[in-house]
Amino acid sequence: MNTRMRRVAVAVAAGAMAVSLAACGSAKESGDKKTTSTVKGNAIKVGLLLPENQTARYEKFDKPLIEKQIADLTAGKGEVVYANAKQDATTQNSQVDTMITNKVNVLIIDAVDSKAIAGSVKKAKDAGIPVVAYDRLAEGPIDAYTSFDNEEVGKVQGKALLEALGDKAKDGQIVMMNGSVTDPNAALFKKGAHSVLDGKVTVAKEYDTVEWKPENANTNMAAALSAVGKDKITGVYSANDGMAGGIITALKAAGLNPLPPVTGQDAELAGVQRIVAGEQFMSVYKPYAPEAEAAAKMAVALAKGERIEVVATSKVDSPTAKGVPSLLIPVVSLTKANIKDTVIRDNVYSADEICTDKYAAACATLGLK
Repeated sequence: MNTRMRRVAVAVAAGAMAVSLAACGSAKESGDKKTTSTVKGNAIKVGLLLPENQTARYEKFDKPLIEKQIADLTAGKGEVVYANAKQDATTQNSQVDTMITNKVNVLIIDAVDSKAIAGSVKKAKDAGIPVVAYDRLAEGPIDAYTSFDNEEVGKVQGKALLEALGDKAKDGQIVMMNGSVTDPNAALFKKGAHSVLDGKVTVAKEYDTVEWKPENANTNMAAALSAVGKDKITGVYSANDGMAGGIITALKAAGLNPLPPVTGQDAELAGVQRIVAGEQFMSVYKPYAPEAEAAAKMAVALAKGERIEVVATSKVDSPTAKGVPSLLIPVVSLTKANIKDTVIRDNVYSADEICTDKYAAACATLGLK
């Protein structure tokens, strides 16, 4: 793990998220009433299943952060067994089967498809393996859940778009580029955005983007430009940064100059650079270290049969489970104005990484160095 990621994890551990897992209790107190196979000591095996590698965050942030936290919590004796489904729900279900065969003590699952994973979650529970739903609220008998306040993410995006549009909000029309219907978070982003935008803007076209892929967002945006007319589109709600890239490519290809404001999410490096350059208006900065820390602490506690309430301080309902112990992490609207005080301050990216030759002049204007 590189030095920057260690600094992120250490900084978070020292902050308000820091909690003790010393308090012990029975497996029955961890959320699910079934008895789970607990282990003594630190030699636990944690299965980590992430959904895809299209979005930079999973391999760059989530995986190394969770691995680091598991190591810290188990004095280096815990093992993380990792697999990435590459956006294939069937593959992820097979990966759960493999984890059960390999007798992991606990699973952390970020589901490709929240409904399709339910049967595999039940298989794991039937095998005595507790399950932490990570980032997306998986269906089935999960024991714990951590993510960001996803409806708030949509609200933050919607408010930022209204801010960017200003007095022009009612004058033109916007396009909404939502995420994949297989991702329950996408529905929450959409709900939050609509709660802010409805009645204040005219939505000319709205899409649910297959698999969150930038190329699909690009195709959808090109279709919207053709149907609505490029001169009538005053803004674009994009649910994440990857799609924002595809959208902006379509806007440029249509000859729009200046570009209308485009939202995003995940504070990907390319997205931050587009914000610096004035091509993308904002992103949503989601500090992955607290989310990874929470998942690791939940997983270790569940594997050992300890209480998780000290980490999971709230409860949420999924379509199949009520009162799931949970922790939701707050988010931040990322614009030109606070790049220095967010992703640079938190050592997610250095100014050198952001301010390559292509963006040096824009960075200098913003005082990034």
